[in-house]
Amino acid sequence: MMGVVLSRWMKIAFAVLAGFVLLQSLVSHAASAADVPKGEVTKHQFRSSKIFPGTVRDFWVYVPQQYTGERPAALYVNQDGIQYNAPAVFDQLIASGDMPVTIGVFVMHGKVPAVNGETQLDRFNRSFEYDGLGDGYARFLIEELLPEVEKLKTSDGRPIKLSKDPNDRAIGGSSSGAICAWTVAWERPDSFRRVFSAIGTYVGLRGGQNYPTLIRKYEPKPLRVFLEDGTNDLNIYGGDWWIANQAMERSLVFAGYEVNHSWGDGGHNGKHATEIFPEAMKWLWKDHAAGIKVGKGSPQLQEILIPGEEWELVGEGYKFTEGPAVNAQGEVFFNDVPNSTTYKVGSQGVEVFRKETNNGDGQAFGPDGRLYTVAGKSQQIVATSPDGKVTEIAKGFRGNDLVVLNNGNIFVTEPGWSGTEPSKIWFIPKSGEAKVVDTGLKFSNGITVSPDQSLLYVSDSRSHWVYSYQIQPDGTLSFKQKYYHLHMPDTADDSGADGMRTDKNGRLWVATRMGLQVCDQAGRVNCIIPSPNGKVSNLTFGGPEFDTLFITAGDRVYKRKIKVSGANAWQAPIKPAAPRL
Repeated sequence: MMGVVLSRWMKIAFAVLAGFVLLQSLVSHAASAADVPKGEVTKHQFRSSKIFPGTVRDFWVYVPQQYTGERPAALYVNQDGIQYNAPAVFDQLIASGDMPVTIGVFVMHGKVPAVNGETQLDRFNRSFEYDGLGDGYARFLIEELLPEVEKLKTSDGRPIKLSKDPNDRAIGGSSSGAICAWTVAWERPDSFRRVFSAIGTYVGLRGGQNYPTLIRKYEPKPLRVFLEDGTNDLNIYGGDWWIANQAMERSLVFAGYEVNHSWGDGGHNGKHATEIFPEAMKWLWKDHAAGIKVGKGSPQLQEILIPGEEWELVGEGYKFTEGPAVNAQGEVFFNDVPNSTTYKVGSQGVEVFRKETNNGDGQAFGPDGRLYTVAGKSQQIVATSPDGKVTEIAKGFRGNDLVVLNNGNIFVTEPGWSGTEPSKIWFIPKSGEAKVVDTGLKFSNGITVSPDQSLLYVSDSRSHWVYSYQIQPDGTLSFKQKYYHLHMPDTADDSGADGMRTDKNGRLWVATRMGLQVCDQAGRVNCIIPSPNGKVSNLTFGGPEFDTLFITAGDRVYKRKIKVSGANAWQAPIKPAAPRL
C-alpha cells in the first residue's frame, strides 16, 4: 500500500516539475521573441500596369530592422498578400542567421474595377494572372511592380534597394498563387531561383497540368523548390491537387532539381503551410552564398548534352538570322535575311561570304560543294560555288527553306505567304523542272530528311505537327502523316516550328517557340533545349565532326558542343538503329 502512495506522490511531483520546466521555457521563449528585432510592414496600392491594363491591387512591403539601406537586400515575393505569418517568421530567421536580410513584397492579384460599382461587377484577374502559363506575370513583377517598390522608403527614411542577383530572390504562394510563383521562376530563372509552393494548382485550369511533363523534358534550370500539400486537398473538375503536387515532386526529382517537400493530411487551406513555413524558408535559403546547383536532366538529355558545356555567342547585331548550313569541312554559313548578306563562320570569326543575296533565307549545301539558297526577293533558288559564282537553279516561286539530298535532288517549302494562297512543297530533280509534290499544310516551313534519306520531314509552323512523307524514286511523296507531335507555349496557338535537322542516331531537332524540341524516330518529343535569348529559327551541326550545334536566334548566332553528330543530307545515307517503341 505504501508503494502505491509513493508512486502517486512521485507522479504529482513529476507533473509539477514538468509544468515548471514548461513555464520556464515559455518565459524564456517570450523573452527571446521580445529580443528579436521586428521589421516594418507598410501597405501600398499599384494601379498603373501596362501588362495587366486597368488593374488595381494592394501590396505590402516588409523591411527588416537589420536592413540599413546601404546595400541591396534579398527579396521574397508572395502572391495573395501576407500569408504564413511571414513577417514574424522573417524576423526570427533573419535574427538567427537562417536567411539573409530580406525584404518581403506581398502582392494581391489585380482586379479591373467596374465602371459603375453599384450595378456592375469588377473583373477579377486572379486566375488569369496566377494560373496562366507564360511570362506575363513575371514581367509584371520585374518590369513594373518591383521598380515601384524601389521608389519607396521606410518610415525612418531608408531607401529600398532590391538585389538583382537571382540567387537572392525567392517567390511563393498558395494554390493558384503557388503555381504563379513556380511559373515566374520557371520563365525567369535569371530573376528568381527559390520557390515555396503550398497546395499548388498544377491542374487543368489554364495549362498547369503540363508542368510535370515539361519539367522532365526541358534542360534543367537553376531552381530550388519546396512543395507542400495534403491528402485531403481538392479533387474537382480541374484535377486532383494532391496527385498533381506529387507528380510535380517526382518530375523535379527525375530531372535532378533541388527539391524538398512536406506532405500532410490537410485540405485546401493554409494551416499546414503556415506550420512548416519557417523550416521551408530555412531550407530554401540554406547555403545561400553557394548558390543553387543545376541537375543533369533526363537520361535523354544526358545522351546529347555535355555537362558544363554552355551556349557560346558566335555573332550578334544582325537584323534576322536564318539558313544555317554546313559544308564538308564543317564550316557554317548563315544569312542575315533583311540585309541580304551571307556570313561564314571561319577560324578567325564571322566574315562576309556573299552580299546582295536578294533576301537569302533557307539554305543547304549540296553534294557538289555548292551552297543552295532560297532567294525570297527574286523568287529564285540559286547555287553559289566556293569561289562565289552564282547559278540559278529554279525560279517563279518564293520559297522558304530547302534540303539537298545526296543524289542531288532538292525539296523546297513555299509557305503560302499571303495566308490565302495554298502552302506547297516543291521538288527540283537534279536535272529537270521544278514541280509541286504536295499541298495542304497551313504554313510549310522547315524541311529535312531522315538519315537514310527515305523520309521527308516538313514542319507546319501554324500547327503543332511535323509531317512525315515517304520519298519515292521519282521524287513524289507518299503516305503523308502528321507524325511528330510538338509542344506549344501557352501564349501561342501553334508551335512556330521552323528549321529542322536530324542527327546520325535518327533524332529530329526542331526549332520552335519553346526552343529546340528533340524528337525520337517514333515522333515523340524527348527533350527541349531553350536558347539563351529565347529565340531560335533554325539550326545545323557544324565543326569537323559535325558535333557542334549552331542556332540562328533573331539578331544572334550561338553554338554549343554536344555528344552527338549531325546527319548531313549531302552525305551518303545512313541507316540508324530502330527506335525504342
